[in-house]
Amino acid sequence: MTAPRRISVLGATGSVGLATLDLVARAAPGTFDVVALTARTNAVELARQAIRHRASHVAIADPAAAPELREALAGHPGISIGVGEDAVCEAAAVPADWTMAAIVGAAGLRPTLEAVRQGAALAFANKECLVCAGPLFMQEAARCGATLLPVDSEHNAVFQVFNAAHRSAIRSITLTASGGPFRTWPLERMAAASRTDALTHPTWSMGAKITIDSASMMNKGLEIIEACWLFDLPPEQVEVVVHPQSIVHGLVEYADGSLLAQLGSPDMRTPIASALAWPERMEAPVERLRLDQIARLEFEAPDPVRFPAIRLARDAIRAGGIAPAVLNAANEIAVEAFLAGRIGFLDITASVEEVLALAQADADMPRALAAFEDVFAIDRRARELARDLIGGLSVETRSRNTMS
Repeated sequence: MTAPRRISVLGATGSVGLATLDLVARAAPGTFDVVALTARTNAVELARQAIRHRASHVAIADPAAAPELREALAGHPGISIGVGEDAVCEAAAVPADWTMAAIVGAAGLRPTLEAVRQGAALAFANKECLVCAGPLFMQEAARCGATLLPVDSEHNAVFQVFNAAHRSAIRSITLTASGGPFRTWPLERMAAASRTDALTHPTWSMGAKITIDSASMMNKGLEIIEACWLFDLPPEQVEVVVHPQSIVHGLVEYADGSLLAQLGSPDMRTPIASALAWPERMEAPVERLRLDQIARLEFEAPDPVRFPAIRLARDAIRAGGIAPAVLNAANEIAVEAFLAGRIGFLDITASVEEVLALAQADADMPRALAAFEDVFAIDRRARELARDLIGGLSVETRSRNTMS
């Protein structure tokens, strides 16, 4: 890179955003120029990162956090401040050579679209863009000439060993899963799992929502849908294997029997560095992988009885249309309810399955996915259905219904 690469980070105060900025700070001076940073509510951290990286623009989605942000940046008049969801989208549209899209959930779709429309490089950790709006999102990326760089460790791994020039020779891809904290738990114990239990991941340090998704394996289900769109493969060619060591992140099988894999220590800075430096490579402060010290790598099939989320996701991508967006919206509401103590752990996927069934017969649910406004309408209605389903029911009642 001969000139500073202009970068923006959407979701700068989350785990992926902070890891990205950590790599930026470690790079040689003049390598990167941070132009825009956004956050949802964490004004103090957003201001700290903006000052540290001399960002030109910041935006915070929650208006209630605006006074704190303005106070923290009072001595830095060179940093423009935006407030609200529209301001986050405006920050995403600030000209940049590379954007990290790391806003969690469907809330990240609008700003990520703004970044895509720049026609530059988009590194995305927001899988919901492809889950909710896969065909539309890929069409828009192609129309604008954007380069999509996956940041999820599994998709980044496949991206690194996926030979697009010989697509016809690819038999399948495999996404690995850690199995989460409940990999060996019996169903009865999972039914009584607490918030703390579900948030105690054995391998990765992530935000609350994605950690719960890992525990239910809904995260892997969403990744199957993401992979189908990103790599233009049918769900039958996207496989999942549980790998508790989280050393092998993804594999591509070719027609000649070759199975190519990407390995690395379980540290998100590796896939982020891969995307940040693409098409080159850069140093990342991650632990070197020493196979002689690991000594053992284990693989097993996911249990469809204890982790039905993978089946729900496969059914949704096969059904197409509104189903993936409904799946995602219902899951987000169910995870919120679990974290708030209103439902049990097993009720998460049970609620999602019920909402998927309700959506098919709901008169107020849009039936087509012809434009992005349809995606937003489907998302809103699915959330209403999920809230109605969950509302007023006790944890004990929901858990009993799930186990019966």
